[in-house]
Amino acid sequence: MSTRISPSSKEPVTKEILREYSECTKMILPVRDALDILSGKWKLPIIISLSFGNKRFKQMAHEIPGITDKMLSKELRDLELNEMVKRTVYDSVPVIVEYSMTSYGKTLQKVIDELRNWGIQHRKRMIGKAKQA
Repeated sequence: MSTRISPSSKEPVTKEILREYSECTKMILPVRDALDILSGKWKLPIIISLSFGNKRFKQMAHEIPGITDKMLSKELRDLELNEMVKRTVYDSVPVIVEYSMTSYGKTLQKVIDELRNWGIQHRKRMIGKAKQA
């Protein structure tokens, strides 16, 4: 077994430690990628709004409390660049713009469902602790 001393901890670095480090890094990278796309206060609420069907800009602005038109516009552009949302412009008078989830964006549904379930359980847990205090 090959060992060396880690300069920061003075503990031997074994092949097992290096393997665990590598596995950990391999797990962190894709999670970080996902969080980079979904991070921020507004992206998930926008995705959730669109999961209920195609929407026009003002419909979403009314459904998502507290979001400004400027922020909604910015986040929609971001989600469009990342292929989560599709923007469709209809050639009509007046021009109608509609947003929808792409098939790729719809792959987030299981993640959103799990986040919702976890959030429900967490809320119950914290409310239970508050009542006990």
